[in-house]
Amino acid sequence: MFITPFMSGIYIHIPFCKKACHYCNFHFSTQIDQVDAFVEALLREMKLRKNYVDKKVDTLYLGGGTPSLLTESHLATILEGVYGNFRMSDTFEFTLEANPDDISIAKTAMWQTKGINRLSIGVQSFQENALSWMNRAHTAQQAHDAIKIAKEVGINNISIDLIYGTPLLTDEALFADLAFVKQYQIPHISCYALTVEEKTSLHHLIKTKKIANIDTDKQARHFEIVVNQLTHYGFDHYEIANFSLPGFRGKHNSSYWKGTPYLGLGPAAHSFNKVSRQWNIANNNLYIKALQENRLDFEIEMLDLVTQYNEFIMISLRLQEGFSLQEIEMLFGTNFVEHTKKISTQFVTDGKMVATSKGYTITKKARFLADGIASDFFIIP
Repeated sequence: MFITPFMSGIYIHIPFCKKACHYCNFHFSTQIDQVDAFVEALLREMKLRKNYVDKKVDTLYLGGGTPSLLTESHLATILEGVYGNFRMSDTFEFTLEANPDDISIAKTAMWQTKGINRLSIGVQSFQENALSWMNRAHTAQQAHDAIKIAKEVGINNISIDLIYGTPLLTDEALFADLAFVKQYQIPHISCYALTVEEKTSLHHLIKTKKIANIDTDKQARHFEIVVNQLTHYGFDHYEIANFSLPGFRGKHNSSYWKGTPYLGLGPAAHSFNKVSRQWNIANNNLYIKALQENRLDFEIEMLDLVTQYNEFIMISLRLQEGFSLQEIEMLFGTNFVEHTKKISTQFVTDGKMVATSKGYTITKKARFLADGIASDFFIIP
């Protein structure tokens, strides 16, 4: 087990959902009767891995799956394990992912009493036809109600997810979705292009030609609409898919993009400590079985210098600030700086990157191409 002197956050994967969304490739199960055994296994994992963290934890994030399915008893038990095994900072950010159909005044008030101070609500769209096409469990009205309830209870640090580029989402409907962001004064939004992942219902439907493949031109147009409209509303486009009002950047996910170590608990959860990355088995039964035997079932990858550089470039170019040449020299050495300058110069000539006071960043018009641009920097061993 590797121990790092710097720890930003803990991610806990809650691997249960009411139903499967057509596009989702995250690990989850609809067998809710496993929750008791899962919680017991999760507590065992916390005890086995508590030495992965030897500094105070700045952020706690319950993701999934659907964490908002947890009962008050299950949530309380999980938090007892967290507080019993890890040291939390006095002002840590505590985020819970929630689906709109799980949000009620009573439940949201309960979450607040448990210390949850940030909600990430899986709205995806305020359009009924788009939600139906995605096979979401909630309705458009429930999405509206969820935001109103959170604000009424007093949780104002709210993030919502929106998905663009779906077949039934017109440009006009996307503008309408974004208008609700302004109307409800939501301080943080994560906007994602619909992607087709293998082993999903969406992939199968496209492969069997039951529905048309995604329209990449439409997605590029929708991305431009999202960026222009949210920027007009005063949002800071601080990461490719993330926008925030001043003071509301997501601390937990920002730690991922800045390469800060974190601990992941639960099936399929990933952990990172700068020199290695490990991930738990993506199977609820095998995860539970291993921990009943007081052992961990995971894989690990040691990160050599080239891999660390490639990942640094990938995440840095997703950020508004881009990368610092000084930081590259400090972390990787002069040869990596020269390689980075050479590739950057070509992208500057092409109008896809610009020089900053510290290094380089992607231009606004090229941000939709960030991952592809990053791949040109990769060093292949």
